[in-house]
Amino acid sequence: MRLPQHNSLLKKRTLLVLVMLTTSSIGLYAQSNINDTIVTYAVVYNGDTITAKTLTNLPIYSWIRNADMAQRAKWTRLRNAIIVTYPYAVRAGAVMNDINANLVGVSEKTDRKTIIKTREKELKKEFTDPLTNLSVYQGKVLMKLINRETGNNCYEIIKEYKGGLTARFYQTIAFFFFSSLKQSYAPFDEDREMEMILKEVCQTYGYRYLAIRMTESTEVN
Repeated sequence: MRLPQHNSLLKKRTLLVLVMLTTSSIGLYAQSNINDTIVTYAVVYNGDTITAKTLTNLPIYSWIRNADMAQRAKWTRLRNAIIVTYPYAVRAGAVMNDINANLVGVSEKTDRKTIIKTREKELKKEFTDPLTNLSVYQGKVLMKLINRETGNNCYEIIKEYKGGLTARFYQTIAFFFFSSLKQSYAPFDEDREMEMILKEVCQTYGYRYLAIRMTESTEVN
């Protein structure tokens, strides 16, 4: 009987087919790896090459607390008041400098009053309508900004140019509006936030920002 020899030959042929199929699949796999190469950015870190990828932004939202909303509303209100009143404060500083320059060397009271009254009429004509439209809060902010620009509070300014009696009269009126003409400006203490907002407003709207340097009179105790 020759069946064993036939079975042996069949096994050899089957093994040969399997080897050929395996070799062919390996070649195809290697070829596919070559063609499937992906080009990507990489960085070298401590001698190792690492793939570098830019991740997309992932927005994260959260509920705003009532305290944060109140603080933001307070900040927005102050910023809006500064935007409205700062041009008037700058103008007031310029006018005061001009008046003081014109008063240099003028010793006669009558002449000094004439100079002051002339400028007073100009200012009333220019600012009466817009300033009367300010809210009480905006008026308080304006007085602080005038102090910043001139170095004097509104009470001192009125007393200098209109006399002590007039200054006390307007101080009494301010008192009934829960305000004071003697408001100071403390950029390194209670008005720190106002100073920061003012700097941002100046940069946004093209005003010249003059930083205040801390001196002995402005140091926080």
